[in-house]
Amino acid sequence: MVNDNSVNKNMAGVMNQLGFQRIASSAFFLLIGLLFSVQSFAVDIDVSVDRNPVTLNESFKLIFSASESPDDDPDFSPLDNNFQILNQQKNSQSSWVNGQSKRRISWTLDVMAKQAGQLKVPAISFGDDTSEDLDINVIARTVGDEMTVNDELYLQIDVSPEQPYVQSQLLYTIRLFQRIQISQASLSEPSPENAIVEKIGQDNQYSTKVNGVNYSVFERKYAIFPQQSGQLIIPPIVLTAQVVSGAPTSRYGSLFNTQRTQTKRVQSKAINVDVQPVPDGFTGQHWLAAESIQIQQTWSNKDLSIAVGEPLTRTISMLGKGVTASQLPELNSIINSSQLKMYPDQPLLKNQLAETGVVALREQKTAIIPSQAGEYVLPAIEVPWLNTTTGLMEIALVPETTITAVATESVEIPKVIAEPIENPVIDSQTTDKAVAVNTESSYWKWLSIILAVGWVLTLIWMYKKRHINKQPSQSSFDDGSTSIKQAVKRLQNACAVNDAKKAKQALLQWGHAQFNTVDLEGLSTYCRANLQAEIKLLNASLYAKKGAEWKGDTLAKLVLEESRLLQNNTTQVDALEPLNRL
Repeated sequence: MVNDNSVNKNMAGVMNQLGFQRIASSAFFLLIGLLFSVQSFAVDIDVSVDRNPVTLNESFKLIFSASESPDDDPDFSPLDNNFQILNQQKNSQSSWVNGQSKRRISWTLDVMAKQAGQLKVPAISFGDDTSEDLDINVIARTVGDEMTVNDELYLQIDVSPEQPYVQSQLLYTIRLFQRIQISQASLSEPSPENAIVEKIGQDNQYSTKVNGVNYSVFERKYAIFPQQSGQLIIPPIVLTAQVVSGAPTSRYGSLFNTQRTQTKRVQSKAINVDVQPVPDGFTGQHWLAAESIQIQQTWSNKDLSIAVGEPLTRTISMLGKGVTASQLPELNSIINSSQLKMYPDQPLLKNQLAETGVVALREQKTAIIPSQAGEYVLPAIEVPWLNTTTGLMEIALVPETTITAVATESVEIPKVIAEPIENPVIDSQTTDKAVAVNTESSYWKWLSIILAVGWVLTLIWMYKKRHINKQPSQSSFDDGSTSIKQAVKRLQNACAVNDAKKAKQALLQWGHAQFNTVDLEGLSTYCRANLQAEIKLLNASLYAKKGAEWKGDTLAKLVLEESRLLQNNTTQVDALEPLNRL
């Protein structure tokens, strides 16, 4: 009995030990699961700045944002090493989109860098959640050399680059420094000659310190595209402001107090920029200078296979930074094949005015219809362009592409050969089968005829549509004849004195009135070969490195002939119209 009790006690001990191990193992795996659960539910916290780089002694905004509430309030003390926190705000926004609730929480800090250089915004803890770190470039540039502490209002102008290429982007930045109260103000815009000006981005406001004095800064940016090489003069910017001159006084109480103001006008310095001509090493037919150019193609059918007679749509998109959409060249391929018809649509042109400048888009859709089965090679499209950042010529490329045209399957109707029978026996089932065969043959015959007629009508409609899109609108020639004649007259006057600038302006006016075009490239597509050559010579003289001698008598003569020819064609069309109605 003693031995049995001892055995029972040992067995109980083993069971207790096994139970404890199971509990410990369960607790361990539960703890691991909780840890992974906490990590999987961590909140993503984004960090950004309102501009980068920034200037030393200028305040900027540091923004932390999250899509849901983090674990705890933020601890911004790590920022004190490199930044001074001037102000901070917390904002929460909620929205309901497509049946789902969305929330955004943000912390906005007004900060100022304590030193120049490449500074790092450290990771900020929000309890157990943390943000990513962020690099900021702080420039040690001050305006102390250009202004004194006694300047209450001051305009500063900054241009970049200092030597742009012709037709490339020049960033023009206006900064208004003020340390007095302004009740009302107006600011003029840059107005250089022979240049296109576009306001870009949103106006910025921040504070800075100059020679120990605090200033509020108002910043506005423009993109300028010089259209001619040589010296570009940007006239001064003028600020007219109503400045509060003193404290309001009134014996009737604060309700009737009015501020006393005086008008003050401040003017910036004129800017002289040396615009570089087209480099001698540039080999492209179309001059294009930009910060970046990207080009790509997409197809309506990804496997690039299409049945004969059916359209395959090709879309080519070009995205350019630091260039306008009108400067991007055409993107059509030249295909030497009579079995492949191309029907290009009108291009889509868009300009986006971003903080860093103009971003342009040109999108070209083309319907390709093969008339025979086989493989067709579309040649590569190369767009040479000059990188204004590196000064090197690059090529944007759409590679050579092969498409396959597949013949449509035709249904063969078996021929029924009837053998002579002396005493035919008519069976109802046999009669039904014969009728079915004849009906099927008739069905395919009429279906083929209908499809053939429909296809012919489709080709006629597409041809007319293309013809109408390419032909300029002449029906309004009589209504707009006055503006057309005036443009031709201005062109003749400019050509008579060989003034290339005025000739280009008059030629653009004529093209807009005659063909509704806005640039010389679009105008050339409507003109005969000899006139196209003269337009290219005019462009070459305007963008030449040195002012080349240009003669305008041939251009004036050809434009006058073109206008008369178009007018005669319109008269003939109007005379034939009643006959067509018969």
